[in-house]
Amino acid sequence: MPVTDIGIDLGTATIIVYVKGRGVLYQEPSIAAYDRDANKILAFGTEAEQIIGRTPGNIVGIRPLKNGVISDFVVTERMLRHFIRKSMGFRNILKPRICICVPSGVTDIEKRAVEEASYRAGARDAVIVREPVVAAMGAGVDIMKPCGTLVVNIGGGVTEIAVVSLGGIVVSQTLKVAGESFNEAIRNYVSTKYDLFIGEQMAQEIKISLCSVSNEMAGDSKLQKIEVRGRKNDSGVPASVTLTAEQAAEAVAPPIRQIVDAVHGVIEKTPPDLAGDIAERGIVLTGGGAMIAGMENAVTRETGIRAILAENPQQAVAIGTGGYIQALSEFEKRRF
Repeated sequence: MPVTDIGIDLGTATIIVYVKGRGVLYQEPSIAAYDRDANKILAFGTEAEQIIGRTPGNIVGIRPLKNGVISDFVVTERMLRHFIRKSMGFRNILKPRICICVPSGVTDIEKRAVEEASYRAGARDAVIVREPVVAAMGAGVDIMKPCGTLVVNIGGGVTEIAVVSLGGIVVSQTLKVAGESFNEAIRNYVSTKYDLFIGEQMAQEIKISLCSVSNEMAGDSKLQKIEVRGRKNDSGVPASVTLTAEQAAEAVAPPIRQIVDAVHGVIEKTPPDLAGDIAERGIVLTGGGAMIAGMENAVTRETGIRAILAENPQQAVAIGTGGYIQALSEFEKRRF
């Protein structure tokens, strides 16, 4: 009986689902809309995000993962079940084999929580793999070669920095500075400079519109400014200001600095031979946060090693989980 293989990037901000033979099927916010009065979950993902903030106050958003690990087991299990059924078809009775990634710094208890949630959600078999390994695979790196590759995966909640060689991790660091930190930095900047309180979605819009690599590469059509809407901190009345691309870059500079410093620290801990490989091969950047304009240049400038943005940075981890589960027979002994 055929078994469907599914790879899942279960991120703090986004869940991405890869199905063998079909590619990435879903990329949606990892959030649930919860009705406090009825004590039930109304929706997950994109549908939930559209509901929250535009409905009565009894409906709130729940993010079941924090800093890359499960903070609400029940909601995580139900969200996984929702996307598994959605990927396989609601009438499919086969249980899938699932590969799901976790940060390299998780404890055994946190790892078991992900594994148990996968089984409870309907997995036939659950393979838990470290995030930097599948990020490298998704970026096209042959991780089985006996040479070092430095991968920097900047997700929503955490940044994973790791040296990968022979299918394993040699040196790594998990930093709780990532995509959500950029949003928070933008919100703090606008609050301090303009006395304006803005929401998470407005900060996300600013980040994508003004700070992304795609905007940086747009040339003459590059977006230079954006109208920012919020409410005044002192009076609470609605107000709007204009934020420029230069100001947005200034806002996200501190978290970029923290990530670059952490990358430098990992390089310093790397064995000399592998450090030589990294100097020759470059530093691979993956994750949605790696698409922040200036990240490549900052890493290159501060480390002296060329930084390379993966072809599909945001989906690299999900694609890597799919590749990992397809090559499971080779990697089985390297599970941890």
